[in-house]
Amino acid sequence: MASDPGGDAESHALVRRQRELASLYATAKSLTALGELDDVLQSIVHHAHDLIGTDFAYLSLVADGRLSARATEGTISPAFLTACIPANVGLGGKVLATGSPHWVRDYTASTLIDHDPDFDRLAVTEELVALLGVPLVIRGEVVGALFAANRSERSFHAGEIALLSAFADHAAVALDNARLYEASRNALRELRIAYRKIEEHVAVVERAQAIHGALTGVVLHGGTPDDVAQLLADQLGGRVTLLDRTGTILVRRDSASSPFRTPSEYDLADTVSNAHRSGRCTTSVDTVGVTHSVAPIQAGDSYLGALAWSRKATAHHGASDDMDLRTLERATHILGLLILKERAVAEASERLSGELLTELMVGSPGISPAQRARTRARNIDADRLDLVLVADSPTLSSTALARHLHDIARDCSGLAGEHLGRATMIVHSVDDDQTVEEVHSRLRRALGGPVAVVGERAVNHDWSRAFSLASRCGAVMRAIGHTDVGATTGRYALYAMIFDTERVRELDRFIADSIGPLIDYDQRRGTDLVETLGAYYVHRANVAATARALHVHVNTLLKRLDRASEVLGFDWRHENDLELQLGLRLYRLKAVAP
Repeated sequence: MASDPGGDAESHALVRRQRELASLYATAKSLTALGELDDVLQSIVHHAHDLIGTDFAYLSLVADGRLSARATEGTISPAFLTACIPANVGLGGKVLATGSPHWVRDYTASTLIDHDPDFDRLAVTEELVALLGVPLVIRGEVVGALFAANRSERSFHAGEIALLSAFADHAAVALDNARLYEASRNALRELRIAYRKIEEHVAVVERAQAIHGALTGVVLHGGTPDDVAQLLADQLGGRVTLLDRTGTILVRRDSASSPFRTPSEYDLADTVSNAHRSGRCTTSVDTVGVTHSVAPIQAGDSYLGALAWSRKATAHHGASDDMDLRTLERATHILGLLILKERAVAEASERLSGELLTELMVGSPGISPAQRARTRARNIDADRLDLVLVADSPTLSSTALARHLHDIARDCSGLAGEHLGRATMIVHSVDDDQTVEEVHSRLRRALGGPVAVVGERAVNHDWSRAFSLASRCGAVMRAIGHTDVGATTGRYALYAMIFDTERVRELDRFIADSIGPLIDYDQRRGTDLVETLGAYYVHRANVAATARALHVHVNTLLKRLDRASEVLGFDWRHENDLELQLGLRLYRLKAVAP
């Protein structure tokens, strides 16, 4: 029996149709299992290429008014993935505009579409000829197109178009799911980031509260600025530096757990100045990558100093850094209270010290039982106070100078204050010259300028007499230009007893009257008559000893002595000898550089 050709063809078409449907449903099932958008796009193109059986396939999506290729299968050139044309040209433009399939037998020769030069060059490279495009529609919006292309002319029959369209519908669902999946993942990621930020912020707030509580505890338990600086260094890390109102470093503390090390010392002066001027925390980074934040310490309009926090610079400055800087600023409020408290205590101590000093001066010689009890209450033994020092500065008032003497007196178990307009201190001393020199050196470092200090030993608790002589010697020192020296009264006492120190010009007049002609002669002739007579008296009028001291012959010395008589106009060896000696010694003393 002969076979029916028509029946065989129908059977073959049915089998092919069943295979296409099975493949379509299998492909749709596999697409629903995908999550990543790029994976979904590539899978769509891969299955479309297999189902339609064209030379290659590709998928393009609309973004910012352009249709861009996102995935390909079977293409020759990798450059095809760069295809990007306006959404209103080419075959893709027709598909997007109508929302329906379109195809051409020969793309490059077609006059029914608007060509894009860039895509046409890619089409030539890829040898694209026949092209079928179907829309990708998601919730009524055309979001792209799926294309099947052949490298030779051909027509696309209704079954192929329907098959690719059906596949595109499934692909659109998978694409939508992938977008939703990606959006949900992004939302979850942002939620996790936000949660981590909240956790970090809570941790920062809790840390700041803990530091503030610890700082408050320091104040309540009688802590010092040193304790505050150490606590901040331990909590914040790095180094904390406390500076006074002049910029001098008072305290510098490193974190106990992570000591701070810097290659070189950084001058904080500019940063401190900016913070003082602005009244707010100021941050700078030095040349070695260290960050320095400085907050001013203020009480009302009074500037009390600054607090600096130094640490290694970081690339990110977040909530933690901002909170730490606010913590630094809060710490300045606490330090301001501590500084004001210490200042009040110091002022009370200075006032009491000055009152005790005045009592001892006025009541001397001798110590009353009440005075002895009051000094003992301050851990001071009044019986051992045996050196009176008077200080004078050309740049500082006696009141301010007395404040510096208080610091020294506190370390020496002595008393200091302002007595009769003079900055005065009473201390115990073993070596008076050394004690005066040490006090002068310490004052000079504190002031950064000249200061004169003169000391006189008090015998039998007669501090008033010692103060009087020291004050008179101080006046002599000022009169002869000794404004930066520390010495006992021994060098100046003779002149203080002879001259009225309140009449300074008498000293210069006495020198001019006694040896003025010798001074003028030496200046005009370049001789050394003043030095010669001075050496003569030093060596007790011994001509031979004087000549040896001056390194001259005896005859030369005698000629100089005779010349001195001629210049003075009288025989100085027998007349006004005492006045001449005093004038020479005073002149030599005035010429000594302190």
